[in-house]
Amino acid sequence: MTGTPTQGIKTVLHPVTDLPKATEVYAALLGIRPQTESEYYVGFDVEGQHIGLVPSGGPQGMTSPVAYWHVPDIEAKLAEVTAAGATVRDSAKDVGGGRLVATFTDSDGNVLGLVQDR
Repeated sequence: MTGTPTQGIKTVLHPVTDLPKATEVYAALLGIRPQTESEYYVGFDVEGQHIGLVPSGGPQGMTSPVAYWHVPDIEAKLAEVTAAGATVRDSAKDVGGGRLVATFTDSDGNVLGLVQDR
């Protein structure tokens, strides 16, 4: 296989219905307070893993957790997975600080994500 290597799953986002309550549950689970906390997103960074809480599934309309693989070239990886049969759901967009994110579905409709940092 040629293409860009995947650096692994480092981010998992979870849709939640009650952000304050979910924040307390995940803080208890992880043993730390969140590093990012706002009304539209709460994020925990623990041992190289980022766990995000997204109220009501956010603008993406998430209905289940989504794992995000970190890659050096998001457009190349999107091209590679679509050539293999995946379908782009949300094309790459900057979510701040030069971080690009995209989602796609596999052949069974599972939503998967990609992240490219600067």
